[in-house]
Amino acid sequence: MTDTVSIEREVAHRPWPLPKVPWVLFQSWRDLLFAHWSVAPEALRPLVPAALELDLHDGRAWIGITPFGIEDFRPRGLPTMGPLSSFPELNLRTYVRGAGQGGIHFFSLDAGSLAAVLGARTVFRLPYHHAEMAIEEVDGRIEFRSARPEGEAAFTASYEPVDHAFQAEPGTLEHFLTERYALFTVLQSGRILKTEIHHRPWPLQPAEGEVNGKALAAAEGVPLPDDAPLLHFSRLQETLIWAPTPVDASGPDA
Repeated sequence: MTDTVSIEREVAHRPWPLPKVPWVLFQSWRDLLFAHWSVAPEALRPLVPAALELDLHDGRAWIGITPFGIEDFRPRGLPTMGPLSSFPELNLRTYVRGAGQGGIHFFSLDAGSLAAVLGARTVFRLPYHHAEMAIEEVDGRIEFRSARPEGEAAFTASYEPVDHAFQAEPGTLEHFLTERYALFTVLQSGRILKTEIHHRPWPLQPAEGEVNGKALAAAEGVPLPDDAPLLHFSRLQETLIWAPTPVDASGPDA
């Protein structure tokens, strides 16, 4: 079993302290691709709840699509559940600020596990969808495909790392796009929920490949540019996840 204590102790890279309450969920993220497109802020502002501020880099907003495989999915204190603990996931996201902190806003998340979808919708209030998904490695290249029922929001990607791993330096674009430790959800009431996450710094590799994300983005009304995306790969990230809390009950040091 993964040494989660060592993960909790490695905190120098975090933008704020760990929550004072215990984490509730562990996941390993494998063969993850960061695909990013730069867009004008006004293209995304109507799609992001008004309670959240767009987080910009050099005046530009960013759309991200991340396909990856989840393994060792388990609640705190419990063992993994065999095949139920491993499944593909795909998310469509942008970067925001809530309660003065930078984080992620999800337009959608797709997962190959119906149980995980139902649980995440209920507990984390995130916009999850169940999809038919597959991820496999073929001759060193990751092949990923996903589609919701009736073929909706179809997505495919084929990608591989092309250089040595590195850790992004603070202030760089790569750091801005990947080192995120909070997820923000806005309820219909207007209340903001923040879900804290924690992991070691991302081991990133430049990547190359083909990403077909237009249908996924269009399903959520997100204007994905025709430009080729900026691609980064990460082989493994072990992640701790906390229960969501209202932002008015969790300041920067919570």
